[in-house]
Amino acid sequence: MPRPCPVLSGFFAALCIAVLVAIPAFGHITNDQPVYRVSDGKIITFQQMIDEMKGTNVVVIGESHDSQEHHQLQLAVIEAYHQAETPIAVGMEMFTADSQRHLDLWTNGTLDKSTFIRLYYKNWQMPWPLYSDIFLYTKEHRIPLIGLNIDPKIPKKVARRGFASLTPKELKKVPPGVTCNVDPEYMAFIRQVYASHNKSDKSFIHFCEAQKLWNSFMASGIMNYVRRNSGRTMVVLTGAGHALKSGIPAELERASDISYKVILPEFPELSPDNVAKDDADYILME
Repeated sequence: MPRPCPVLSGFFAALCIAVLVAIPAFGHITNDQPVYRVSDGKIITFQQMIDEMKGTNVVVIGESHDSQEHHQLQLAVIEAYHQAETPIAVGMEMFTADSQRHLDLWTNGTLDKSTFIRLYYKNWQMPWPLYSDIFLYTKEHRIPLIGLNIDPKIPKKVARRGFASLTPKELKKVPPGVTCNVDPEYMAFIRQVYASHNKSDKSFIHFCEAQKLWNSFMASGIMNYVRRNSGRTMVVLTGAGHALKSGIPAELERASDISYKVILPEFPELSPDNVAKDDADYILME
């Protein structure tokens, strides 16, 4: 089973440690919960943020996987959209794309809870209660769950030996157009986020390729769903490192017809004091 920072525990654990050091202690999120709007540095309310995001194709919400408070934020956004009668789907890093048939059965009410929990633990290691409210809410209201993650064996192999090491069979699992071209800007981003990485230059390039593949694969799943389901917003739940604009959103920008917003909880490394427009659109304050 994947670890809290899935697929490449030794490397990806750095993200959980370096970027997600502290877990903010949110209370119950209300409509007047303060939110920092990065574009102009103003404090707005949670409800104002929701209103501003109307018409956005994709809303990416970052998390520290083991934080119940972060999942409360995610559920609050899902509830706000549902209560506004806005059609949504919930895209999840927590399930691979290969799990989609079972996710559909859960959504339409034909998969029992115990079987779904087994499916969850097959895909993800974090305790079920952390995400259970989200899963139960989406089932109750028939909100589609979409698995976004790649088969973990593939990025793990790329991190060790590079994208060129993938066999033709493995490449068939990678959607057309998904590449691992690593430009200097992206490498600088990875070096900043994974400051503790001290491998050789070649190893670091492979590491960057794996990160690029991971983000590109999930972005591809998001784009395909949004284009096939016009008028439905996708709320994406993923680790904060993937949610940063240099992660999944950068891959979404390849499709100019898809709009997105990024919401992050407040971290010491990402707060109103040090967040930039290139990081996120909104920071939920403690």
